[in-house]
Amino acid sequence: MTSPAEKPIGFLDLARQQDEIGPNLRARIDAVMTHCRFVMGPEVSELEERLAAYAGAAACVGVSSGTDAIQIVLMAEGIGAGDAVFLPAFTYTATAEVPLVLGATPVFVDVDPHTFQIDPASLRARIADVRAQGRLRPRAIIGVDLFGQPAPWPELRAIAAEQDMYLMADCAQSFGASLSGRKLGREAAATTLSFFPSKPLGAYGDAGAILTDDPERAELYRSLRSHGEGKTRYEVLRTGMNARLDTLQAAVLLAKMECFDADLRRRREIASAYDAGIAQRVVPPARVPDSESAWAIYSVLTRDAQDRAALQEQMKARNVASAVYYPLPLHLQPAYQPHHDGVSLPVAEDLSRRILALPLHPQLTDHDVGRVVAAICGAAGG
Repeated sequence: MTSPAEKPIGFLDLARQQDEIGPNLRARIDAVMTHCRFVMGPEVSELEERLAAYAGAAACVGVSSGTDAIQIVLMAEGIGAGDAVFLPAFTYTATAEVPLVLGATPVFVDVDPHTFQIDPASLRARIADVRAQGRLRPRAIIGVDLFGQPAPWPELRAIAAEQDMYLMADCAQSFGASLSGRKLGREAAATTLSFFPSKPLGAYGDAGAILTDDPERAELYRSLRSHGEGKTRYEVLRTGMNARLDTLQAAVLLAKMECFDADLRRRREIASAYDAGIAQRVVPPARVPDSESAWAIYSVLTRDAQDRAALQEQMKARNVASAVYYPLPLHLQPAYQPHHDGVSLPVAEDLSRRILALPLHPQLTDHDVGRVVAAICGAAGG
């Protein structure tokens, strides 16, 4: 058994990461401290260009968080009261809270039991439910690229076209992933990104961005992120937000982009090692066909809630972290229950009882990975 005295293995090691990128990171931050353009400094536009080029998108608009990115995109489409916005029940709350903030209603959809991505069959059924009820207008679909893997975009595009609905991508967890040999970022009319510190490309605070191939929409997003401004600061064309990307966070992200591809390769190596080492104890995550994951989160399935609790205790005893993403599907959360029509979403409900995330970040050594595997399988590690 691995000694409990060994250093804890957590979900992030930002201190070690800073050691690895230190000189470039400090040079980037020092440049900002020298020019003092802390709001919308030159690093913001530089980062936007880098992100757009990486994803193959025509434009990128940096914003203050992934949540604000979603809000700006939906505001640009005039989503509001009486509108239904369809999204997976098994994801983070930000995707659901934005429609409510805008006066719209989130409609929760079940997910695939293997890939955890939104289920197109459930989506069709939920749209039919809303149309039959007649209270709401089906207006938009948010496809979420969950845990680093892509949503079923060909099916989502087909449904959106058939139903005459707006389609957007919440790629908060999956920047750097690819589908059919192409980086995510152009699967929908707009793609929102988050650079929360735990993401594969993470800032040292909140930050986000929007990718689009539509230059007019990009211009609208830029206006909305800055109080609805026009061509000058004091020309106010529309109601907007204060959602600008902080220059210091842009500088951090530019430094991290230098090693981003190497980080992704290491994440994939670790995921493969986990696959090989833990299958006797838990169910490894299924792969979305014809894709490459960014491995933001590596989540396995246990037999049931009791098995999960026992495994977490076993890992804790060996100084290995674990986490549950997500312990309750959104339609059962107190904030959203009043807006849900009561339809059961059995897969999301089952996953919430069985899912467990393992540490996965580029700073894990092979010894660390061996300790994680040993903590799960109950063998001597490293």
